[in-house]
Amino acid sequence: MTYESTGLSKKSPIVIQEVSSPEAGSTVVVALSGGVDSALTALLLKERGCTVIGATMSLWDEGYPIPHSESGRRESCYSPDEEKDIAECRSFCKEHDIPYYLIPVAKVYNEKVLDYFKAEYRAGKTPNPCIQCNRFVKFGAFIEGIQKELDAKGIAFDYFCTGHYARIVQIKDDIASVYGENKKTGLHPFVVTQAKDGEKDQSYFLCRLPSSILEKVRFPLSDFTKKEVYEMAKKRELAASKRKESQDFVPQTYFDILFQDKKAQEGSFINPEGRILGKHRGLEHYTVGQRRGLGISDVKPLYVQAIDSQNNTIILAYEDDLFSKALLSENWVWAGDYRPEKSFRAWVKIRLASKPVEADIIPSIEDTSVLVQFLEAQRAVAPGQSVVIYKEGLSLGGGIISRVIENA
Repeated sequence: MTYESTGLSKKSPIVIQEVSSPEAGSTVVVALSGGVDSALTALLLKERGCTVIGATMSLWDEGYPIPHSESGRRESCYSPDEEKDIAECRSFCKEHDIPYYLIPVAKVYNEKVLDYFKAEYRAGKTPNPCIQCNRFVKFGAFIEGIQKELDAKGIAFDYFCTGHYARIVQIKDDIASVYGENKKTGLHPFVVTQAKDGEKDQSYFLCRLPSSILEKVRFPLSDFTKKEVYEMAKKRELAASKRKESQDFVPQTYFDILFQDKKAQEGSFINPEGRILGKHRGLEHYTVGQRRGLGISDVKPLYVQAIDSQNNTIILAYEDDLFSKALLSENWVWAGDYRPEKSFRAWVKIRLASKPVEADIIPSIEDTSVLVQFLEAQRAVAPGQSVVIYKEGLSLGGGIISRVIENA
Protein backbone atom coordinates (compact mmCIF):
# COMPACT_ATOMS: atom_id res chain seq x y z
CA MET A 1 0.00 0.00 0.00
CA THR A 2 1.48 3.34 -1.01
CA TYR A 3 0.79 6.76 0.40
CA GLU A 4 1.94 9.99 -1.20
CA SER A 5 2.20 13.26 0.70
CA THR A 6 1.78 16.13 -1.74
CA GLY A 7 2.01 18.95 0.76
CA LEU A 8 -0.45 20.37 3.23
CA SER A 9 -2.90 23.08 2.27
CA LYS A 10 -2.48 26.54 3.75
CA LYS A 11 -5.07 27.44 6.32
CA SER A 12 -7.89 29.60 5.00
CA PRO A 13 -11.36 30.19 6.42
CA ILE A 14 -14.01 27.84 5.10
CA VAL A 15 -17.07 29.75 3.90
CA ILE A 16 -20.23 28.27 5.42
CA GLN A 17 -23.90 29.12 5.58
CA GLU A 18 -26.10 28.39 8.55
CA VAL A 19 -29.13 26.27 7.65
CA SER A 20 -32.52 27.79 8.24
CA SER A 21 -34.44 26.79 11.34
CA PRO A 22 -37.88 25.25 10.82
CA GLU A 23 -40.09 28.23 10.08
CA ALA A 24 -43.62 28.89 11.31
CA GLY A 25 -46.09 26.89 9.26
CA SER A 26 -43.61 24.16 8.35
CA THR A 27 -44.34 20.53 9.20
CA VAL A 28 -41.68 18.86 11.35
CA VAL A 29 -41.28 15.34 12.65
CA VAL A 30 -39.61 15.23 16.06
CA ALA A 31 -37.95 12.04 17.26
CA LEU A 32 -39.17 11.54 20.83
CA SER A 33 -37.31 9.31 23.27
CA GLY A 34 -38.98 10.18 26.55
CA GLY A 35 -36.06 12.38 27.58
CA VAL A 36 -35.93 16.10 28.22
CA ASP A 37 -34.02 17.01 25.04
CA SER A 38 -36.53 15.62 22.56
CA ALA A 39 -39.58 16.80 24.55
CA LEU A 40 -38.27 20.36 24.72
CA THR A 41 -37.39 20.24 21.02
CA ALA A 42 -41.00 19.40 20.16
CA LEU A 43 -42.41 22.09 22.43
CA LEU A 44 -40.08 24.83 21.18
CA LEU A 45 -41.04 24.06 17.57
CA LYS A 46 -44.73 24.09 18.42
CA GLU A 47 -44.32 27.44 20.17
CA ARG A 48 -42.64 28.73 17.01
CA GLY A 49 -45.76 27.90 15.01
CA CYS A 50 -44.63 24.68 13.36
CA THR A 51 -46.95 21.74 12.77
CA VAL A 52 -45.27 19.13 14.96
CA ILE A 53 -45.55 15.35 14.54
CA GLY A 54 -44.06 13.13 17.25
CA ALA A 55 -42.52 9.74 16.56
CA THR A 56 -40.63 7.13 18.60
CA MET A 57 -38.62 4.19 17.32
CA SER A 58 -39.22 0.86 19.03
CA LEU A 59 -36.04 -1.23 19.33
CA TRP A 60 -37.01 -3.98 21.75
CA ASP A 61 -37.99 -7.42 20.46
CA GLU A 62 -37.27 -9.68 23.47
CA GLY A 63 -34.37 -11.23 21.57
CA TYR A 64 -32.20 -11.18 24.70
CA PRO A 65 -33.19 -11.99 28.30
CA ILE A 66 -32.23 -8.55 29.60
CA PRO A 67 -34.01 -7.96 32.93
CA HIS A 68 -36.25 -5.04 33.74
CA SER A 69 -34.53 -2.33 35.77
CA GLU A 70 -35.44 -1.95 39.44
CA SER A 71 -36.89 1.50 38.75
CA GLY A 72 -38.93 0.20 35.81
CA ARG A 73 -37.33 2.89 33.66
CA ARG A 74 -35.19 2.39 30.60
CA GLU A 75 -31.54 2.78 31.61
CA SER A 76 -30.21 2.37 28.07
CA CYS A 77 -31.49 2.65 24.52
CA TYR A 78 -31.98 -1.14 24.21
CA SER A 79 -34.17 -2.21 27.11
CA PRO A 80 -37.37 -4.13 27.94
CA ASP A 81 -38.50 -0.99 29.78
CA GLU A 82 -39.01 1.04 26.60
CA GLU A 83 -42.80 0.66 26.93
CA LYS A 84 -42.84 3.12 29.82
CA ASP A 85 -41.01 5.70 27.73
CA ILE A 86 -43.37 5.10 24.83
CA ALA A 87 -46.36 5.60 27.14
CA GLU A 88 -44.89 8.88 28.38
CA CYS A 89 -44.25 10.05 24.82
CA ARG A 90 -47.89 9.29 23.94
CA SER A 91 -49.04 11.18 27.02
CA PHE A 92 -46.83 14.16 26.20
CA CYS A 93 -48.15 14.32 22.63
CA LYS A 94 -51.75 14.01 23.76
CA GLU A 95 -51.29 16.82 26.30
CA HIS A 96 -49.84 19.13 23.65
CA ASP A 97 -52.11 18.08 20.78
CA ILE A 98 -49.31 16.50 18.75
CA PRO A 99 -50.01 13.52 16.44
CA TYR A 100 -47.91 10.53 17.48
CA TYR A 101 -46.46 7.51 15.66
CA LEU A 102 -44.59 4.47 16.90
CA ILE A 103 -42.15 3.06 14.34
CA PRO A 104 -40.82 -0.51 14.84
CA VAL A 105 -37.17 -0.80 13.78
CA ALA A 106 -36.03 -3.80 15.86
CA LYS A 107 -35.09 -5.94 12.85
CA VAL A 108 -32.72 -3.34 11.41
CA TYR A 109 -31.36 -2.53 14.87
CA ASN A 110 -30.54 -6.19 15.50
CA GLU A 111 -28.74 -6.53 12.19
CA LYS A 112 -26.94 -3.20 11.97
CA VAL A 113 -26.18 -2.56 15.64
CA LEU A 114 -26.34 -5.65 17.86
CA ASP A 115 -24.93 -8.15 15.34
CA TYR A 116 -22.27 -5.65 14.28
CA PHE A 117 -21.33 -4.95 17.91
CA LYS A 118 -20.85 -8.63 18.73
CA ALA A 119 -19.00 -9.49 15.53
CA GLU A 120 -16.54 -6.63 15.97
CA TYR A 121 -15.77 -7.48 19.58
CA ARG A 122 -15.26 -11.13 18.70
CA ALA A 123 -12.84 -10.01 16.00
CA GLY A 124 -10.76 -8.22 18.63
CA LYS A 125 -12.03 -4.74 17.77
CA THR A 126 -13.74 -1.98 19.77
CA PRO A 127 -16.86 -0.87 17.87
CA ASN A 128 -18.99 2.21 18.43
CA PRO A 129 -22.62 1.01 18.17
CA CYS A 130 -24.08 4.52 18.49
CA ILE A 131 -22.45 5.64 15.25
CA GLN A 132 -23.93 2.61 13.49
CA CYS A 133 -27.33 3.26 15.03
CA ASN A 134 -27.40 6.88 13.90
CA ARG A 135 -26.53 5.99 10.31
CA PHE A 136 -28.70 2.95 9.75
CA VAL A 137 -31.47 3.17 12.35
CA LYS A 138 -32.22 6.62 13.77
CA PHE A 139 -31.49 8.51 10.54
CA GLY A 140 -32.17 5.51 8.31
CA ALA A 141 -34.88 2.94 9.00
CA PHE A 142 -36.67 5.27 11.43
CA ILE A 143 -37.04 8.10 8.90
CA GLU A 144 -38.05 5.59 6.22
CA GLY A 145 -40.73 4.19 8.53
CA ILE A 146 -42.08 7.66 9.31
CA GLN A 147 -42.11 8.54 5.62
CA LYS A 148 -44.11 5.41 4.83
CA GLU A 149 -46.66 6.10 7.57
CA LEU A 150 -47.16 9.72 6.55
CA ASP A 151 -47.24 8.99 2.82
CA ALA A 152 -50.14 6.61 3.45
CA LYS A 153 -52.05 9.55 4.95
CA GLY A 154 -51.01 12.07 2.34
CA ILE A 155 -48.88 14.04 4.80
CA ALA A 156 -45.59 15.61 3.75
CA PHE A 157 -43.04 16.87 6.25
CA ASP A 158 -40.38 19.52 5.75
CA TYR A 159 -37.87 18.64 8.48
CA PHE A 160 -36.79 15.80 10.73
CA CYS A 161 -35.70 17.16 14.12
CA THR A 162 -33.97 15.55 17.08
CA GLY A 163 -32.58 16.67 20.43
CA HIS A 164 -28.95 16.12 19.43
CA TYR A 165 -26.34 18.63 20.55
CA ALA A 166 -24.79 19.48 17.18
CA ARG A 167 -25.27 21.98 14.36
CA ILE A 168 -25.75 21.64 10.63
CA VAL A 169 -24.27 24.06 8.12
CA GLN A 170 -23.72 24.08 4.38
CA ILE A 171 -20.24 24.55 2.95
CA LYS A 172 -20.42 27.32 0.34
CA ASP A 173 -16.87 26.80 -0.95
CA ASP A 174 -16.33 24.12 -3.54
CA ILE A 175 -15.59 21.06 -1.40
CA ALA A 176 -12.30 20.37 -3.22
CA SER A 177 -10.92 23.77 -2.16
CA VAL A 178 -11.52 22.87 1.50
CA TYR A 179 -8.74 20.30 1.09
CA GLY A 180 -6.48 22.68 -0.84
CA GLU A 181 -7.21 21.15 -4.23
CA ASN A 182 -7.63 23.15 -7.45
CA LYS A 183 -10.60 21.26 -8.77
CA LYS A 184 -14.20 22.19 -9.53
CA THR A 185 -16.72 19.66 -8.25
CA GLY A 186 -19.84 21.79 -7.84
CA LEU A 187 -20.36 20.15 -4.45
CA HIS A 188 -21.49 22.26 -1.49
CA PRO A 189 -22.46 19.62 1.08
CA PHE A 190 -24.36 19.91 4.32
CA VAL A 191 -22.14 18.91 7.25
CA VAL A 192 -22.31 18.57 11.01
CA THR A 193 -20.39 20.98 13.20
CA GLN A 194 -19.91 21.25 16.93
CA ALA A 195 -22.63 22.48 19.28
CA LYS A 196 -22.48 25.38 21.74
CA ASP A 197 -22.18 22.98 24.69
CA GLY A 198 -18.76 21.40 24.14
CA GLU A 199 -19.26 18.86 26.92
CA LYS A 200 -22.45 17.54 25.33
CA ASP A 201 -21.38 17.91 21.69
CA GLN A 202 -22.52 14.85 19.69
CA SER A 203 -20.99 15.64 16.30
CA TYR A 204 -18.65 12.63 16.66
CA PHE A 205 -21.66 10.27 16.75
CA LEU A 206 -23.03 11.77 13.53
CA CYS A 207 -19.89 11.40 11.41
CA ARG A 208 -21.42 8.86 8.99
CA LEU A 209 -24.51 10.85 8.02
CA PRO A 210 -24.31 11.87 4.35
CA SER A 211 -25.23 15.31 3.07
CA SER A 212 -28.38 13.91 1.41
CA ILE A 213 -29.79 13.07 4.85
CA LEU A 214 -28.53 16.20 6.62
CA GLU A 215 -30.33 18.50 4.15
CA LYS A 216 -33.64 17.75 5.84
CA VAL A 217 -32.37 17.29 9.41
CA ARG A 218 -32.35 20.02 12.06
CA PHE A 219 -31.05 20.13 15.65
CA PRO A 220 -33.01 22.91 17.41
CA LEU A 221 -31.00 22.61 20.65
CA SER A 222 -27.65 23.31 19.00
CA ASP A 223 -27.39 26.84 20.42
CA PHE A 224 -28.23 25.86 24.00
CA THR A 225 -26.25 24.28 26.80
CA LYS A 226 -27.65 21.31 28.72
CA LYS A 227 -28.15 23.59 31.72
CA GLU A 228 -30.21 26.01 29.64
CA VAL A 229 -32.27 23.11 28.28
CA TYR A 230 -33.17 21.95 31.78
CA GLU A 231 -34.05 25.50 32.81
CA MET A 232 -36.38 25.91 29.82
CA ALA A 233 -37.94 22.49 30.42
CA LYS A 234 -38.58 23.22 34.10
CA LYS A 235 -40.10 26.58 33.22
CA ARG A 236 -42.55 24.74 30.95
CA GLU A 237 -43.16 22.12 33.66
CA LEU A 238 -42.10 19.24 31.44
CA ALA A 239 -42.19 15.94 33.31
CA ALA A 240 -39.08 14.82 31.41
CA SER A 241 -37.03 17.51 33.17
CA LYS A 242 -37.17 15.41 36.36
CA ARG A 243 -35.72 12.32 34.70
CA LYS A 244 -32.17 11.05 34.89
CA GLU A 245 -30.39 10.74 31.57
CA SER A 246 -30.25 7.22 30.18
CA GLN A 247 -27.02 5.51 29.17
CA ASP A 248 -26.12 4.91 25.54
CA PHE A 249 -26.59 1.41 24.11
CA VAL A 250 -26.55 -1.09 27.03
CA PRO A 251 -24.98 -1.10 30.52
CA GLN A 252 -21.88 -3.23 31.11
CA THR A 253 -23.99 -5.52 33.34
CA TYR A 254 -25.89 -6.68 30.22
CA PHE A 255 -22.72 -7.43 28.27
CA ASP A 256 -22.61 -11.17 29.06
CA ILE A 257 -26.28 -11.52 28.08
CA LEU A 258 -25.62 -10.12 24.60
CA PHE A 259 -22.76 -12.55 24.05
CA GLN A 260 -24.41 -15.69 25.44
CA ASP A 261 -25.26 -17.03 21.95
CA LYS A 262 -21.70 -18.33 21.60
CA LYS A 263 -19.28 -19.67 24.17
CA ALA A 264 -16.31 -17.38 24.72
CA GLN A 265 -13.00 -18.83 23.56
CA GLU A 266 -10.30 -18.62 26.20
CA GLY A 267 -6.79 -17.76 25.10
CA SER A 268 -3.47 -16.40 26.30
CA PHE A 269 -2.29 -13.06 27.60
CA ILE A 270 1.20 -12.46 26.26
CA ASN A 271 3.76 -9.68 26.57
CA PRO A 272 5.14 -7.85 23.50
CA GLU A 273 7.93 -10.44 23.23
CA GLY A 274 5.43 -13.29 23.09
CA ARG A 275 5.89 -14.68 26.60
CA ILE A 276 2.68 -16.14 28.05
CA LEU A 277 1.47 -14.24 31.12
CA GLY A 278 -1.82 -16.01 31.80
CA LYS A 279 -5.26 -16.83 30.41
CA HIS A 280 -7.97 -14.46 29.14
CA ARG A 281 -11.73 -15.11 29.21
CA GLY A 282 -12.40 -14.40 25.53
CA LEU A 283 -11.57 -11.51 23.20
CA GLU A 284 -14.99 -9.89 23.62
CA HIS A 285 -14.24 -9.03 27.25
CA TYR A 286 -11.33 -6.69 26.50
CA THR A 287 -10.54 -3.40 24.81
CA VAL A 288 -7.30 -1.60 23.98
CA GLY A 289 -6.13 0.49 26.94
CA GLN A 290 -7.99 -1.61 29.51
CA ARG A 291 -6.32 -2.10 32.90
CA ARG A 292 -9.00 -3.43 35.24
CA GLY A 293 -10.14 -7.04 35.25
CA LEU A 294 -6.99 -8.51 33.71
CA GLY A 295 -6.02 -10.59 36.75
CA ILE A 296 -2.33 -10.28 35.87
CA SER A 297 0.23 -8.56 38.10
CA ASP A 298 3.71 -7.31 37.25
CA VAL A 299 6.31 -4.83 38.51
CA LYS A 300 4.25 -2.05 36.91
CA PRO A 301 0.56 -1.87 35.91
CA LEU A 302 -0.27 -3.77 32.73
CA TYR A 303 -2.70 -2.62 30.03
CA VAL A 304 -4.18 -4.16 26.90
CA GLN A 305 -1.89 -2.97 24.13
CA ALA A 306 -3.38 -4.98 21.25
CA ILE A 307 -5.78 -7.85 20.51
CA ASP A 308 -4.76 -10.54 18.03
CA SER A 309 -7.93 -12.30 16.88
CA GLN A 310 -6.07 -14.56 14.45
CA ASN A 311 -4.08 -16.18 17.27
CA ASN A 312 -6.67 -15.52 20.01
CA THR A 313 -4.10 -13.69 22.10
CA ILE A 314 -4.13 -10.39 23.98
CA ILE A 315 -0.90 -8.42 24.26
CA LEU A 316 -0.31 -6.72 27.60
CA ALA A 317 2.22 -3.93 28.02
CA TYR A 318 3.16 -0.98 30.20
CA GLU A 319 1.65 2.50 29.95
CA ASP A 320 4.52 3.87 27.84
CA ASP A 321 3.92 1.15 25.23
CA LEU A 322 0.34 2.26 24.49
CA PHE A 323 1.26 5.25 22.32
CA SER A 324 1.02 5.19 18.53
CA LYS A 325 2.29 7.57 15.87
CA ALA A 326 -0.31 6.76 13.23
CA LEU A 327 -3.30 4.66 12.24
CA LEU A 328 -4.70 3.15 9.08
CA SER A 329 -8.44 3.53 8.49
CA GLU A 330 -11.05 2.15 6.08
CA ASN A 331 -14.73 2.53 5.18
CA TRP A 332 -14.77 6.32 5.06
CA VAL A 333 -17.75 8.64 4.70
CA TRP A 334 -16.69 12.01 3.28
CA ALA A 335 -18.57 15.31 3.17
CA GLY A 336 -20.47 15.38 -0.10
CA ASP A 337 -19.03 11.94 -0.93
CA TYR A 338 -15.97 13.77 -2.27
CA ARG A 339 -12.77 11.93 -1.40
CA PRO A 340 -9.75 14.25 -1.29
CA GLU A 341 -6.85 13.31 -3.53
CA LYS A 342 -4.07 15.06 -1.64
CA SER A 343 -2.91 15.04 1.96
CA PHE A 344 -4.04 17.79 4.31
CA ARG A 345 -3.79 18.70 7.96
CA ALA A 346 -6.80 18.58 10.23
CA TRP A 347 -7.96 17.87 13.77
CA VAL A 348 -9.01 14.33 14.56
CA LYS A 349 -10.84 12.48 17.31
CA ILE A 350 -10.09 8.78 17.78
CA ARG A 351 -12.89 8.17 20.29
CA LEU A 352 -15.79 10.13 21.75
CA ALA A 353 -14.00 11.02 24.99
CA SER A 354 -10.71 12.08 23.39
CA LYS A 355 -9.81 15.67 22.67
CA PRO A 356 -9.22 16.63 19.02
CA VAL A 357 -5.53 16.47 18.07
CA GLU A 358 -3.69 17.62 14.95
CA ALA A 359 -2.81 15.06 12.31
CA ASP A 360 -1.87 14.74 8.66
CA ILE A 361 -4.60 12.98 6.66
CA ILE A 362 -3.08 11.04 3.76
CA PRO A 363 -5.43 9.23 1.34
CA SER A 364 -3.96 6.15 -0.33
CA ILE A 365 -3.20 6.47 -4.03
CA GLU A 366 -3.98 2.77 -4.54
CA ASP A 367 -7.24 2.16 -2.67
CA THR A 368 -9.79 3.88 -0.40
CA SER A 369 -7.82 3.58 2.84
CA VAL A 370 -6.55 6.64 4.69
CA LEU A 371 -3.38 7.03 6.75
CA VAL A 372 -3.67 9.35 9.76
CA GLN A 373 -0.31 10.55 11.12
CA PHE A 374 -0.46 12.29 14.50
CA LEU A 375 1.73 15.29 15.20
CA GLU A 376 2.03 13.86 18.73
CA ALA A 377 1.73 10.14 19.52
CA GLN A 378 -1.69 9.13 20.87
CA ARG A 379 -2.57 6.66 23.62
CA ALA A 380 -4.62 3.47 23.20
CA VAL A 381 -5.71 3.81 19.58
CA ALA A 382 -8.27 1.02 19.14
CA PRO A 383 -9.12 -0.79 15.87
CA GLY A 384 -12.88 -0.74 15.32
CA GLN A 385 -13.35 2.74 16.74
CA SER A 386 -14.12 5.67 14.46
CA VAL A 387 -11.63 8.36 13.56
CA VAL A 388 -13.39 11.63 12.74
CA ILE A 389 -11.73 14.62 11.07
CA TYR A 390 -12.53 18.28 11.76
CA LYS A 391 -11.50 21.47 10.02
CA GLU A 392 -12.55 24.72 11.67
CA GLY A 393 -15.03 22.75 13.76
CA LEU A 394 -16.69 21.13 10.72
CA SER A 395 -16.97 17.34 10.67
CA LEU A 396 -15.72 16.50 7.19
CA GLY A 397 -15.53 12.74 7.36
CA GLY A 398 -15.07 9.62 9.40
CA GLY A 399 -13.57 6.19 8.94
CA ILE A 400 -13.10 2.97 10.90
CA ILE A 401 -9.67 2.36 12.44
CA SER A 402 -8.30 -0.85 10.92
CA ARG A 403 -4.69 -0.93 12.09
CA VAL A 404 -2.50 0.84 14.60
CA ILE A 405 1.01 1.92 13.66
CA GLU A 406 3.18 1.77 16.78
CA ASN A 407 5.99 4.12 17.65
CA ALA A 408 9.32 3.08 16.19
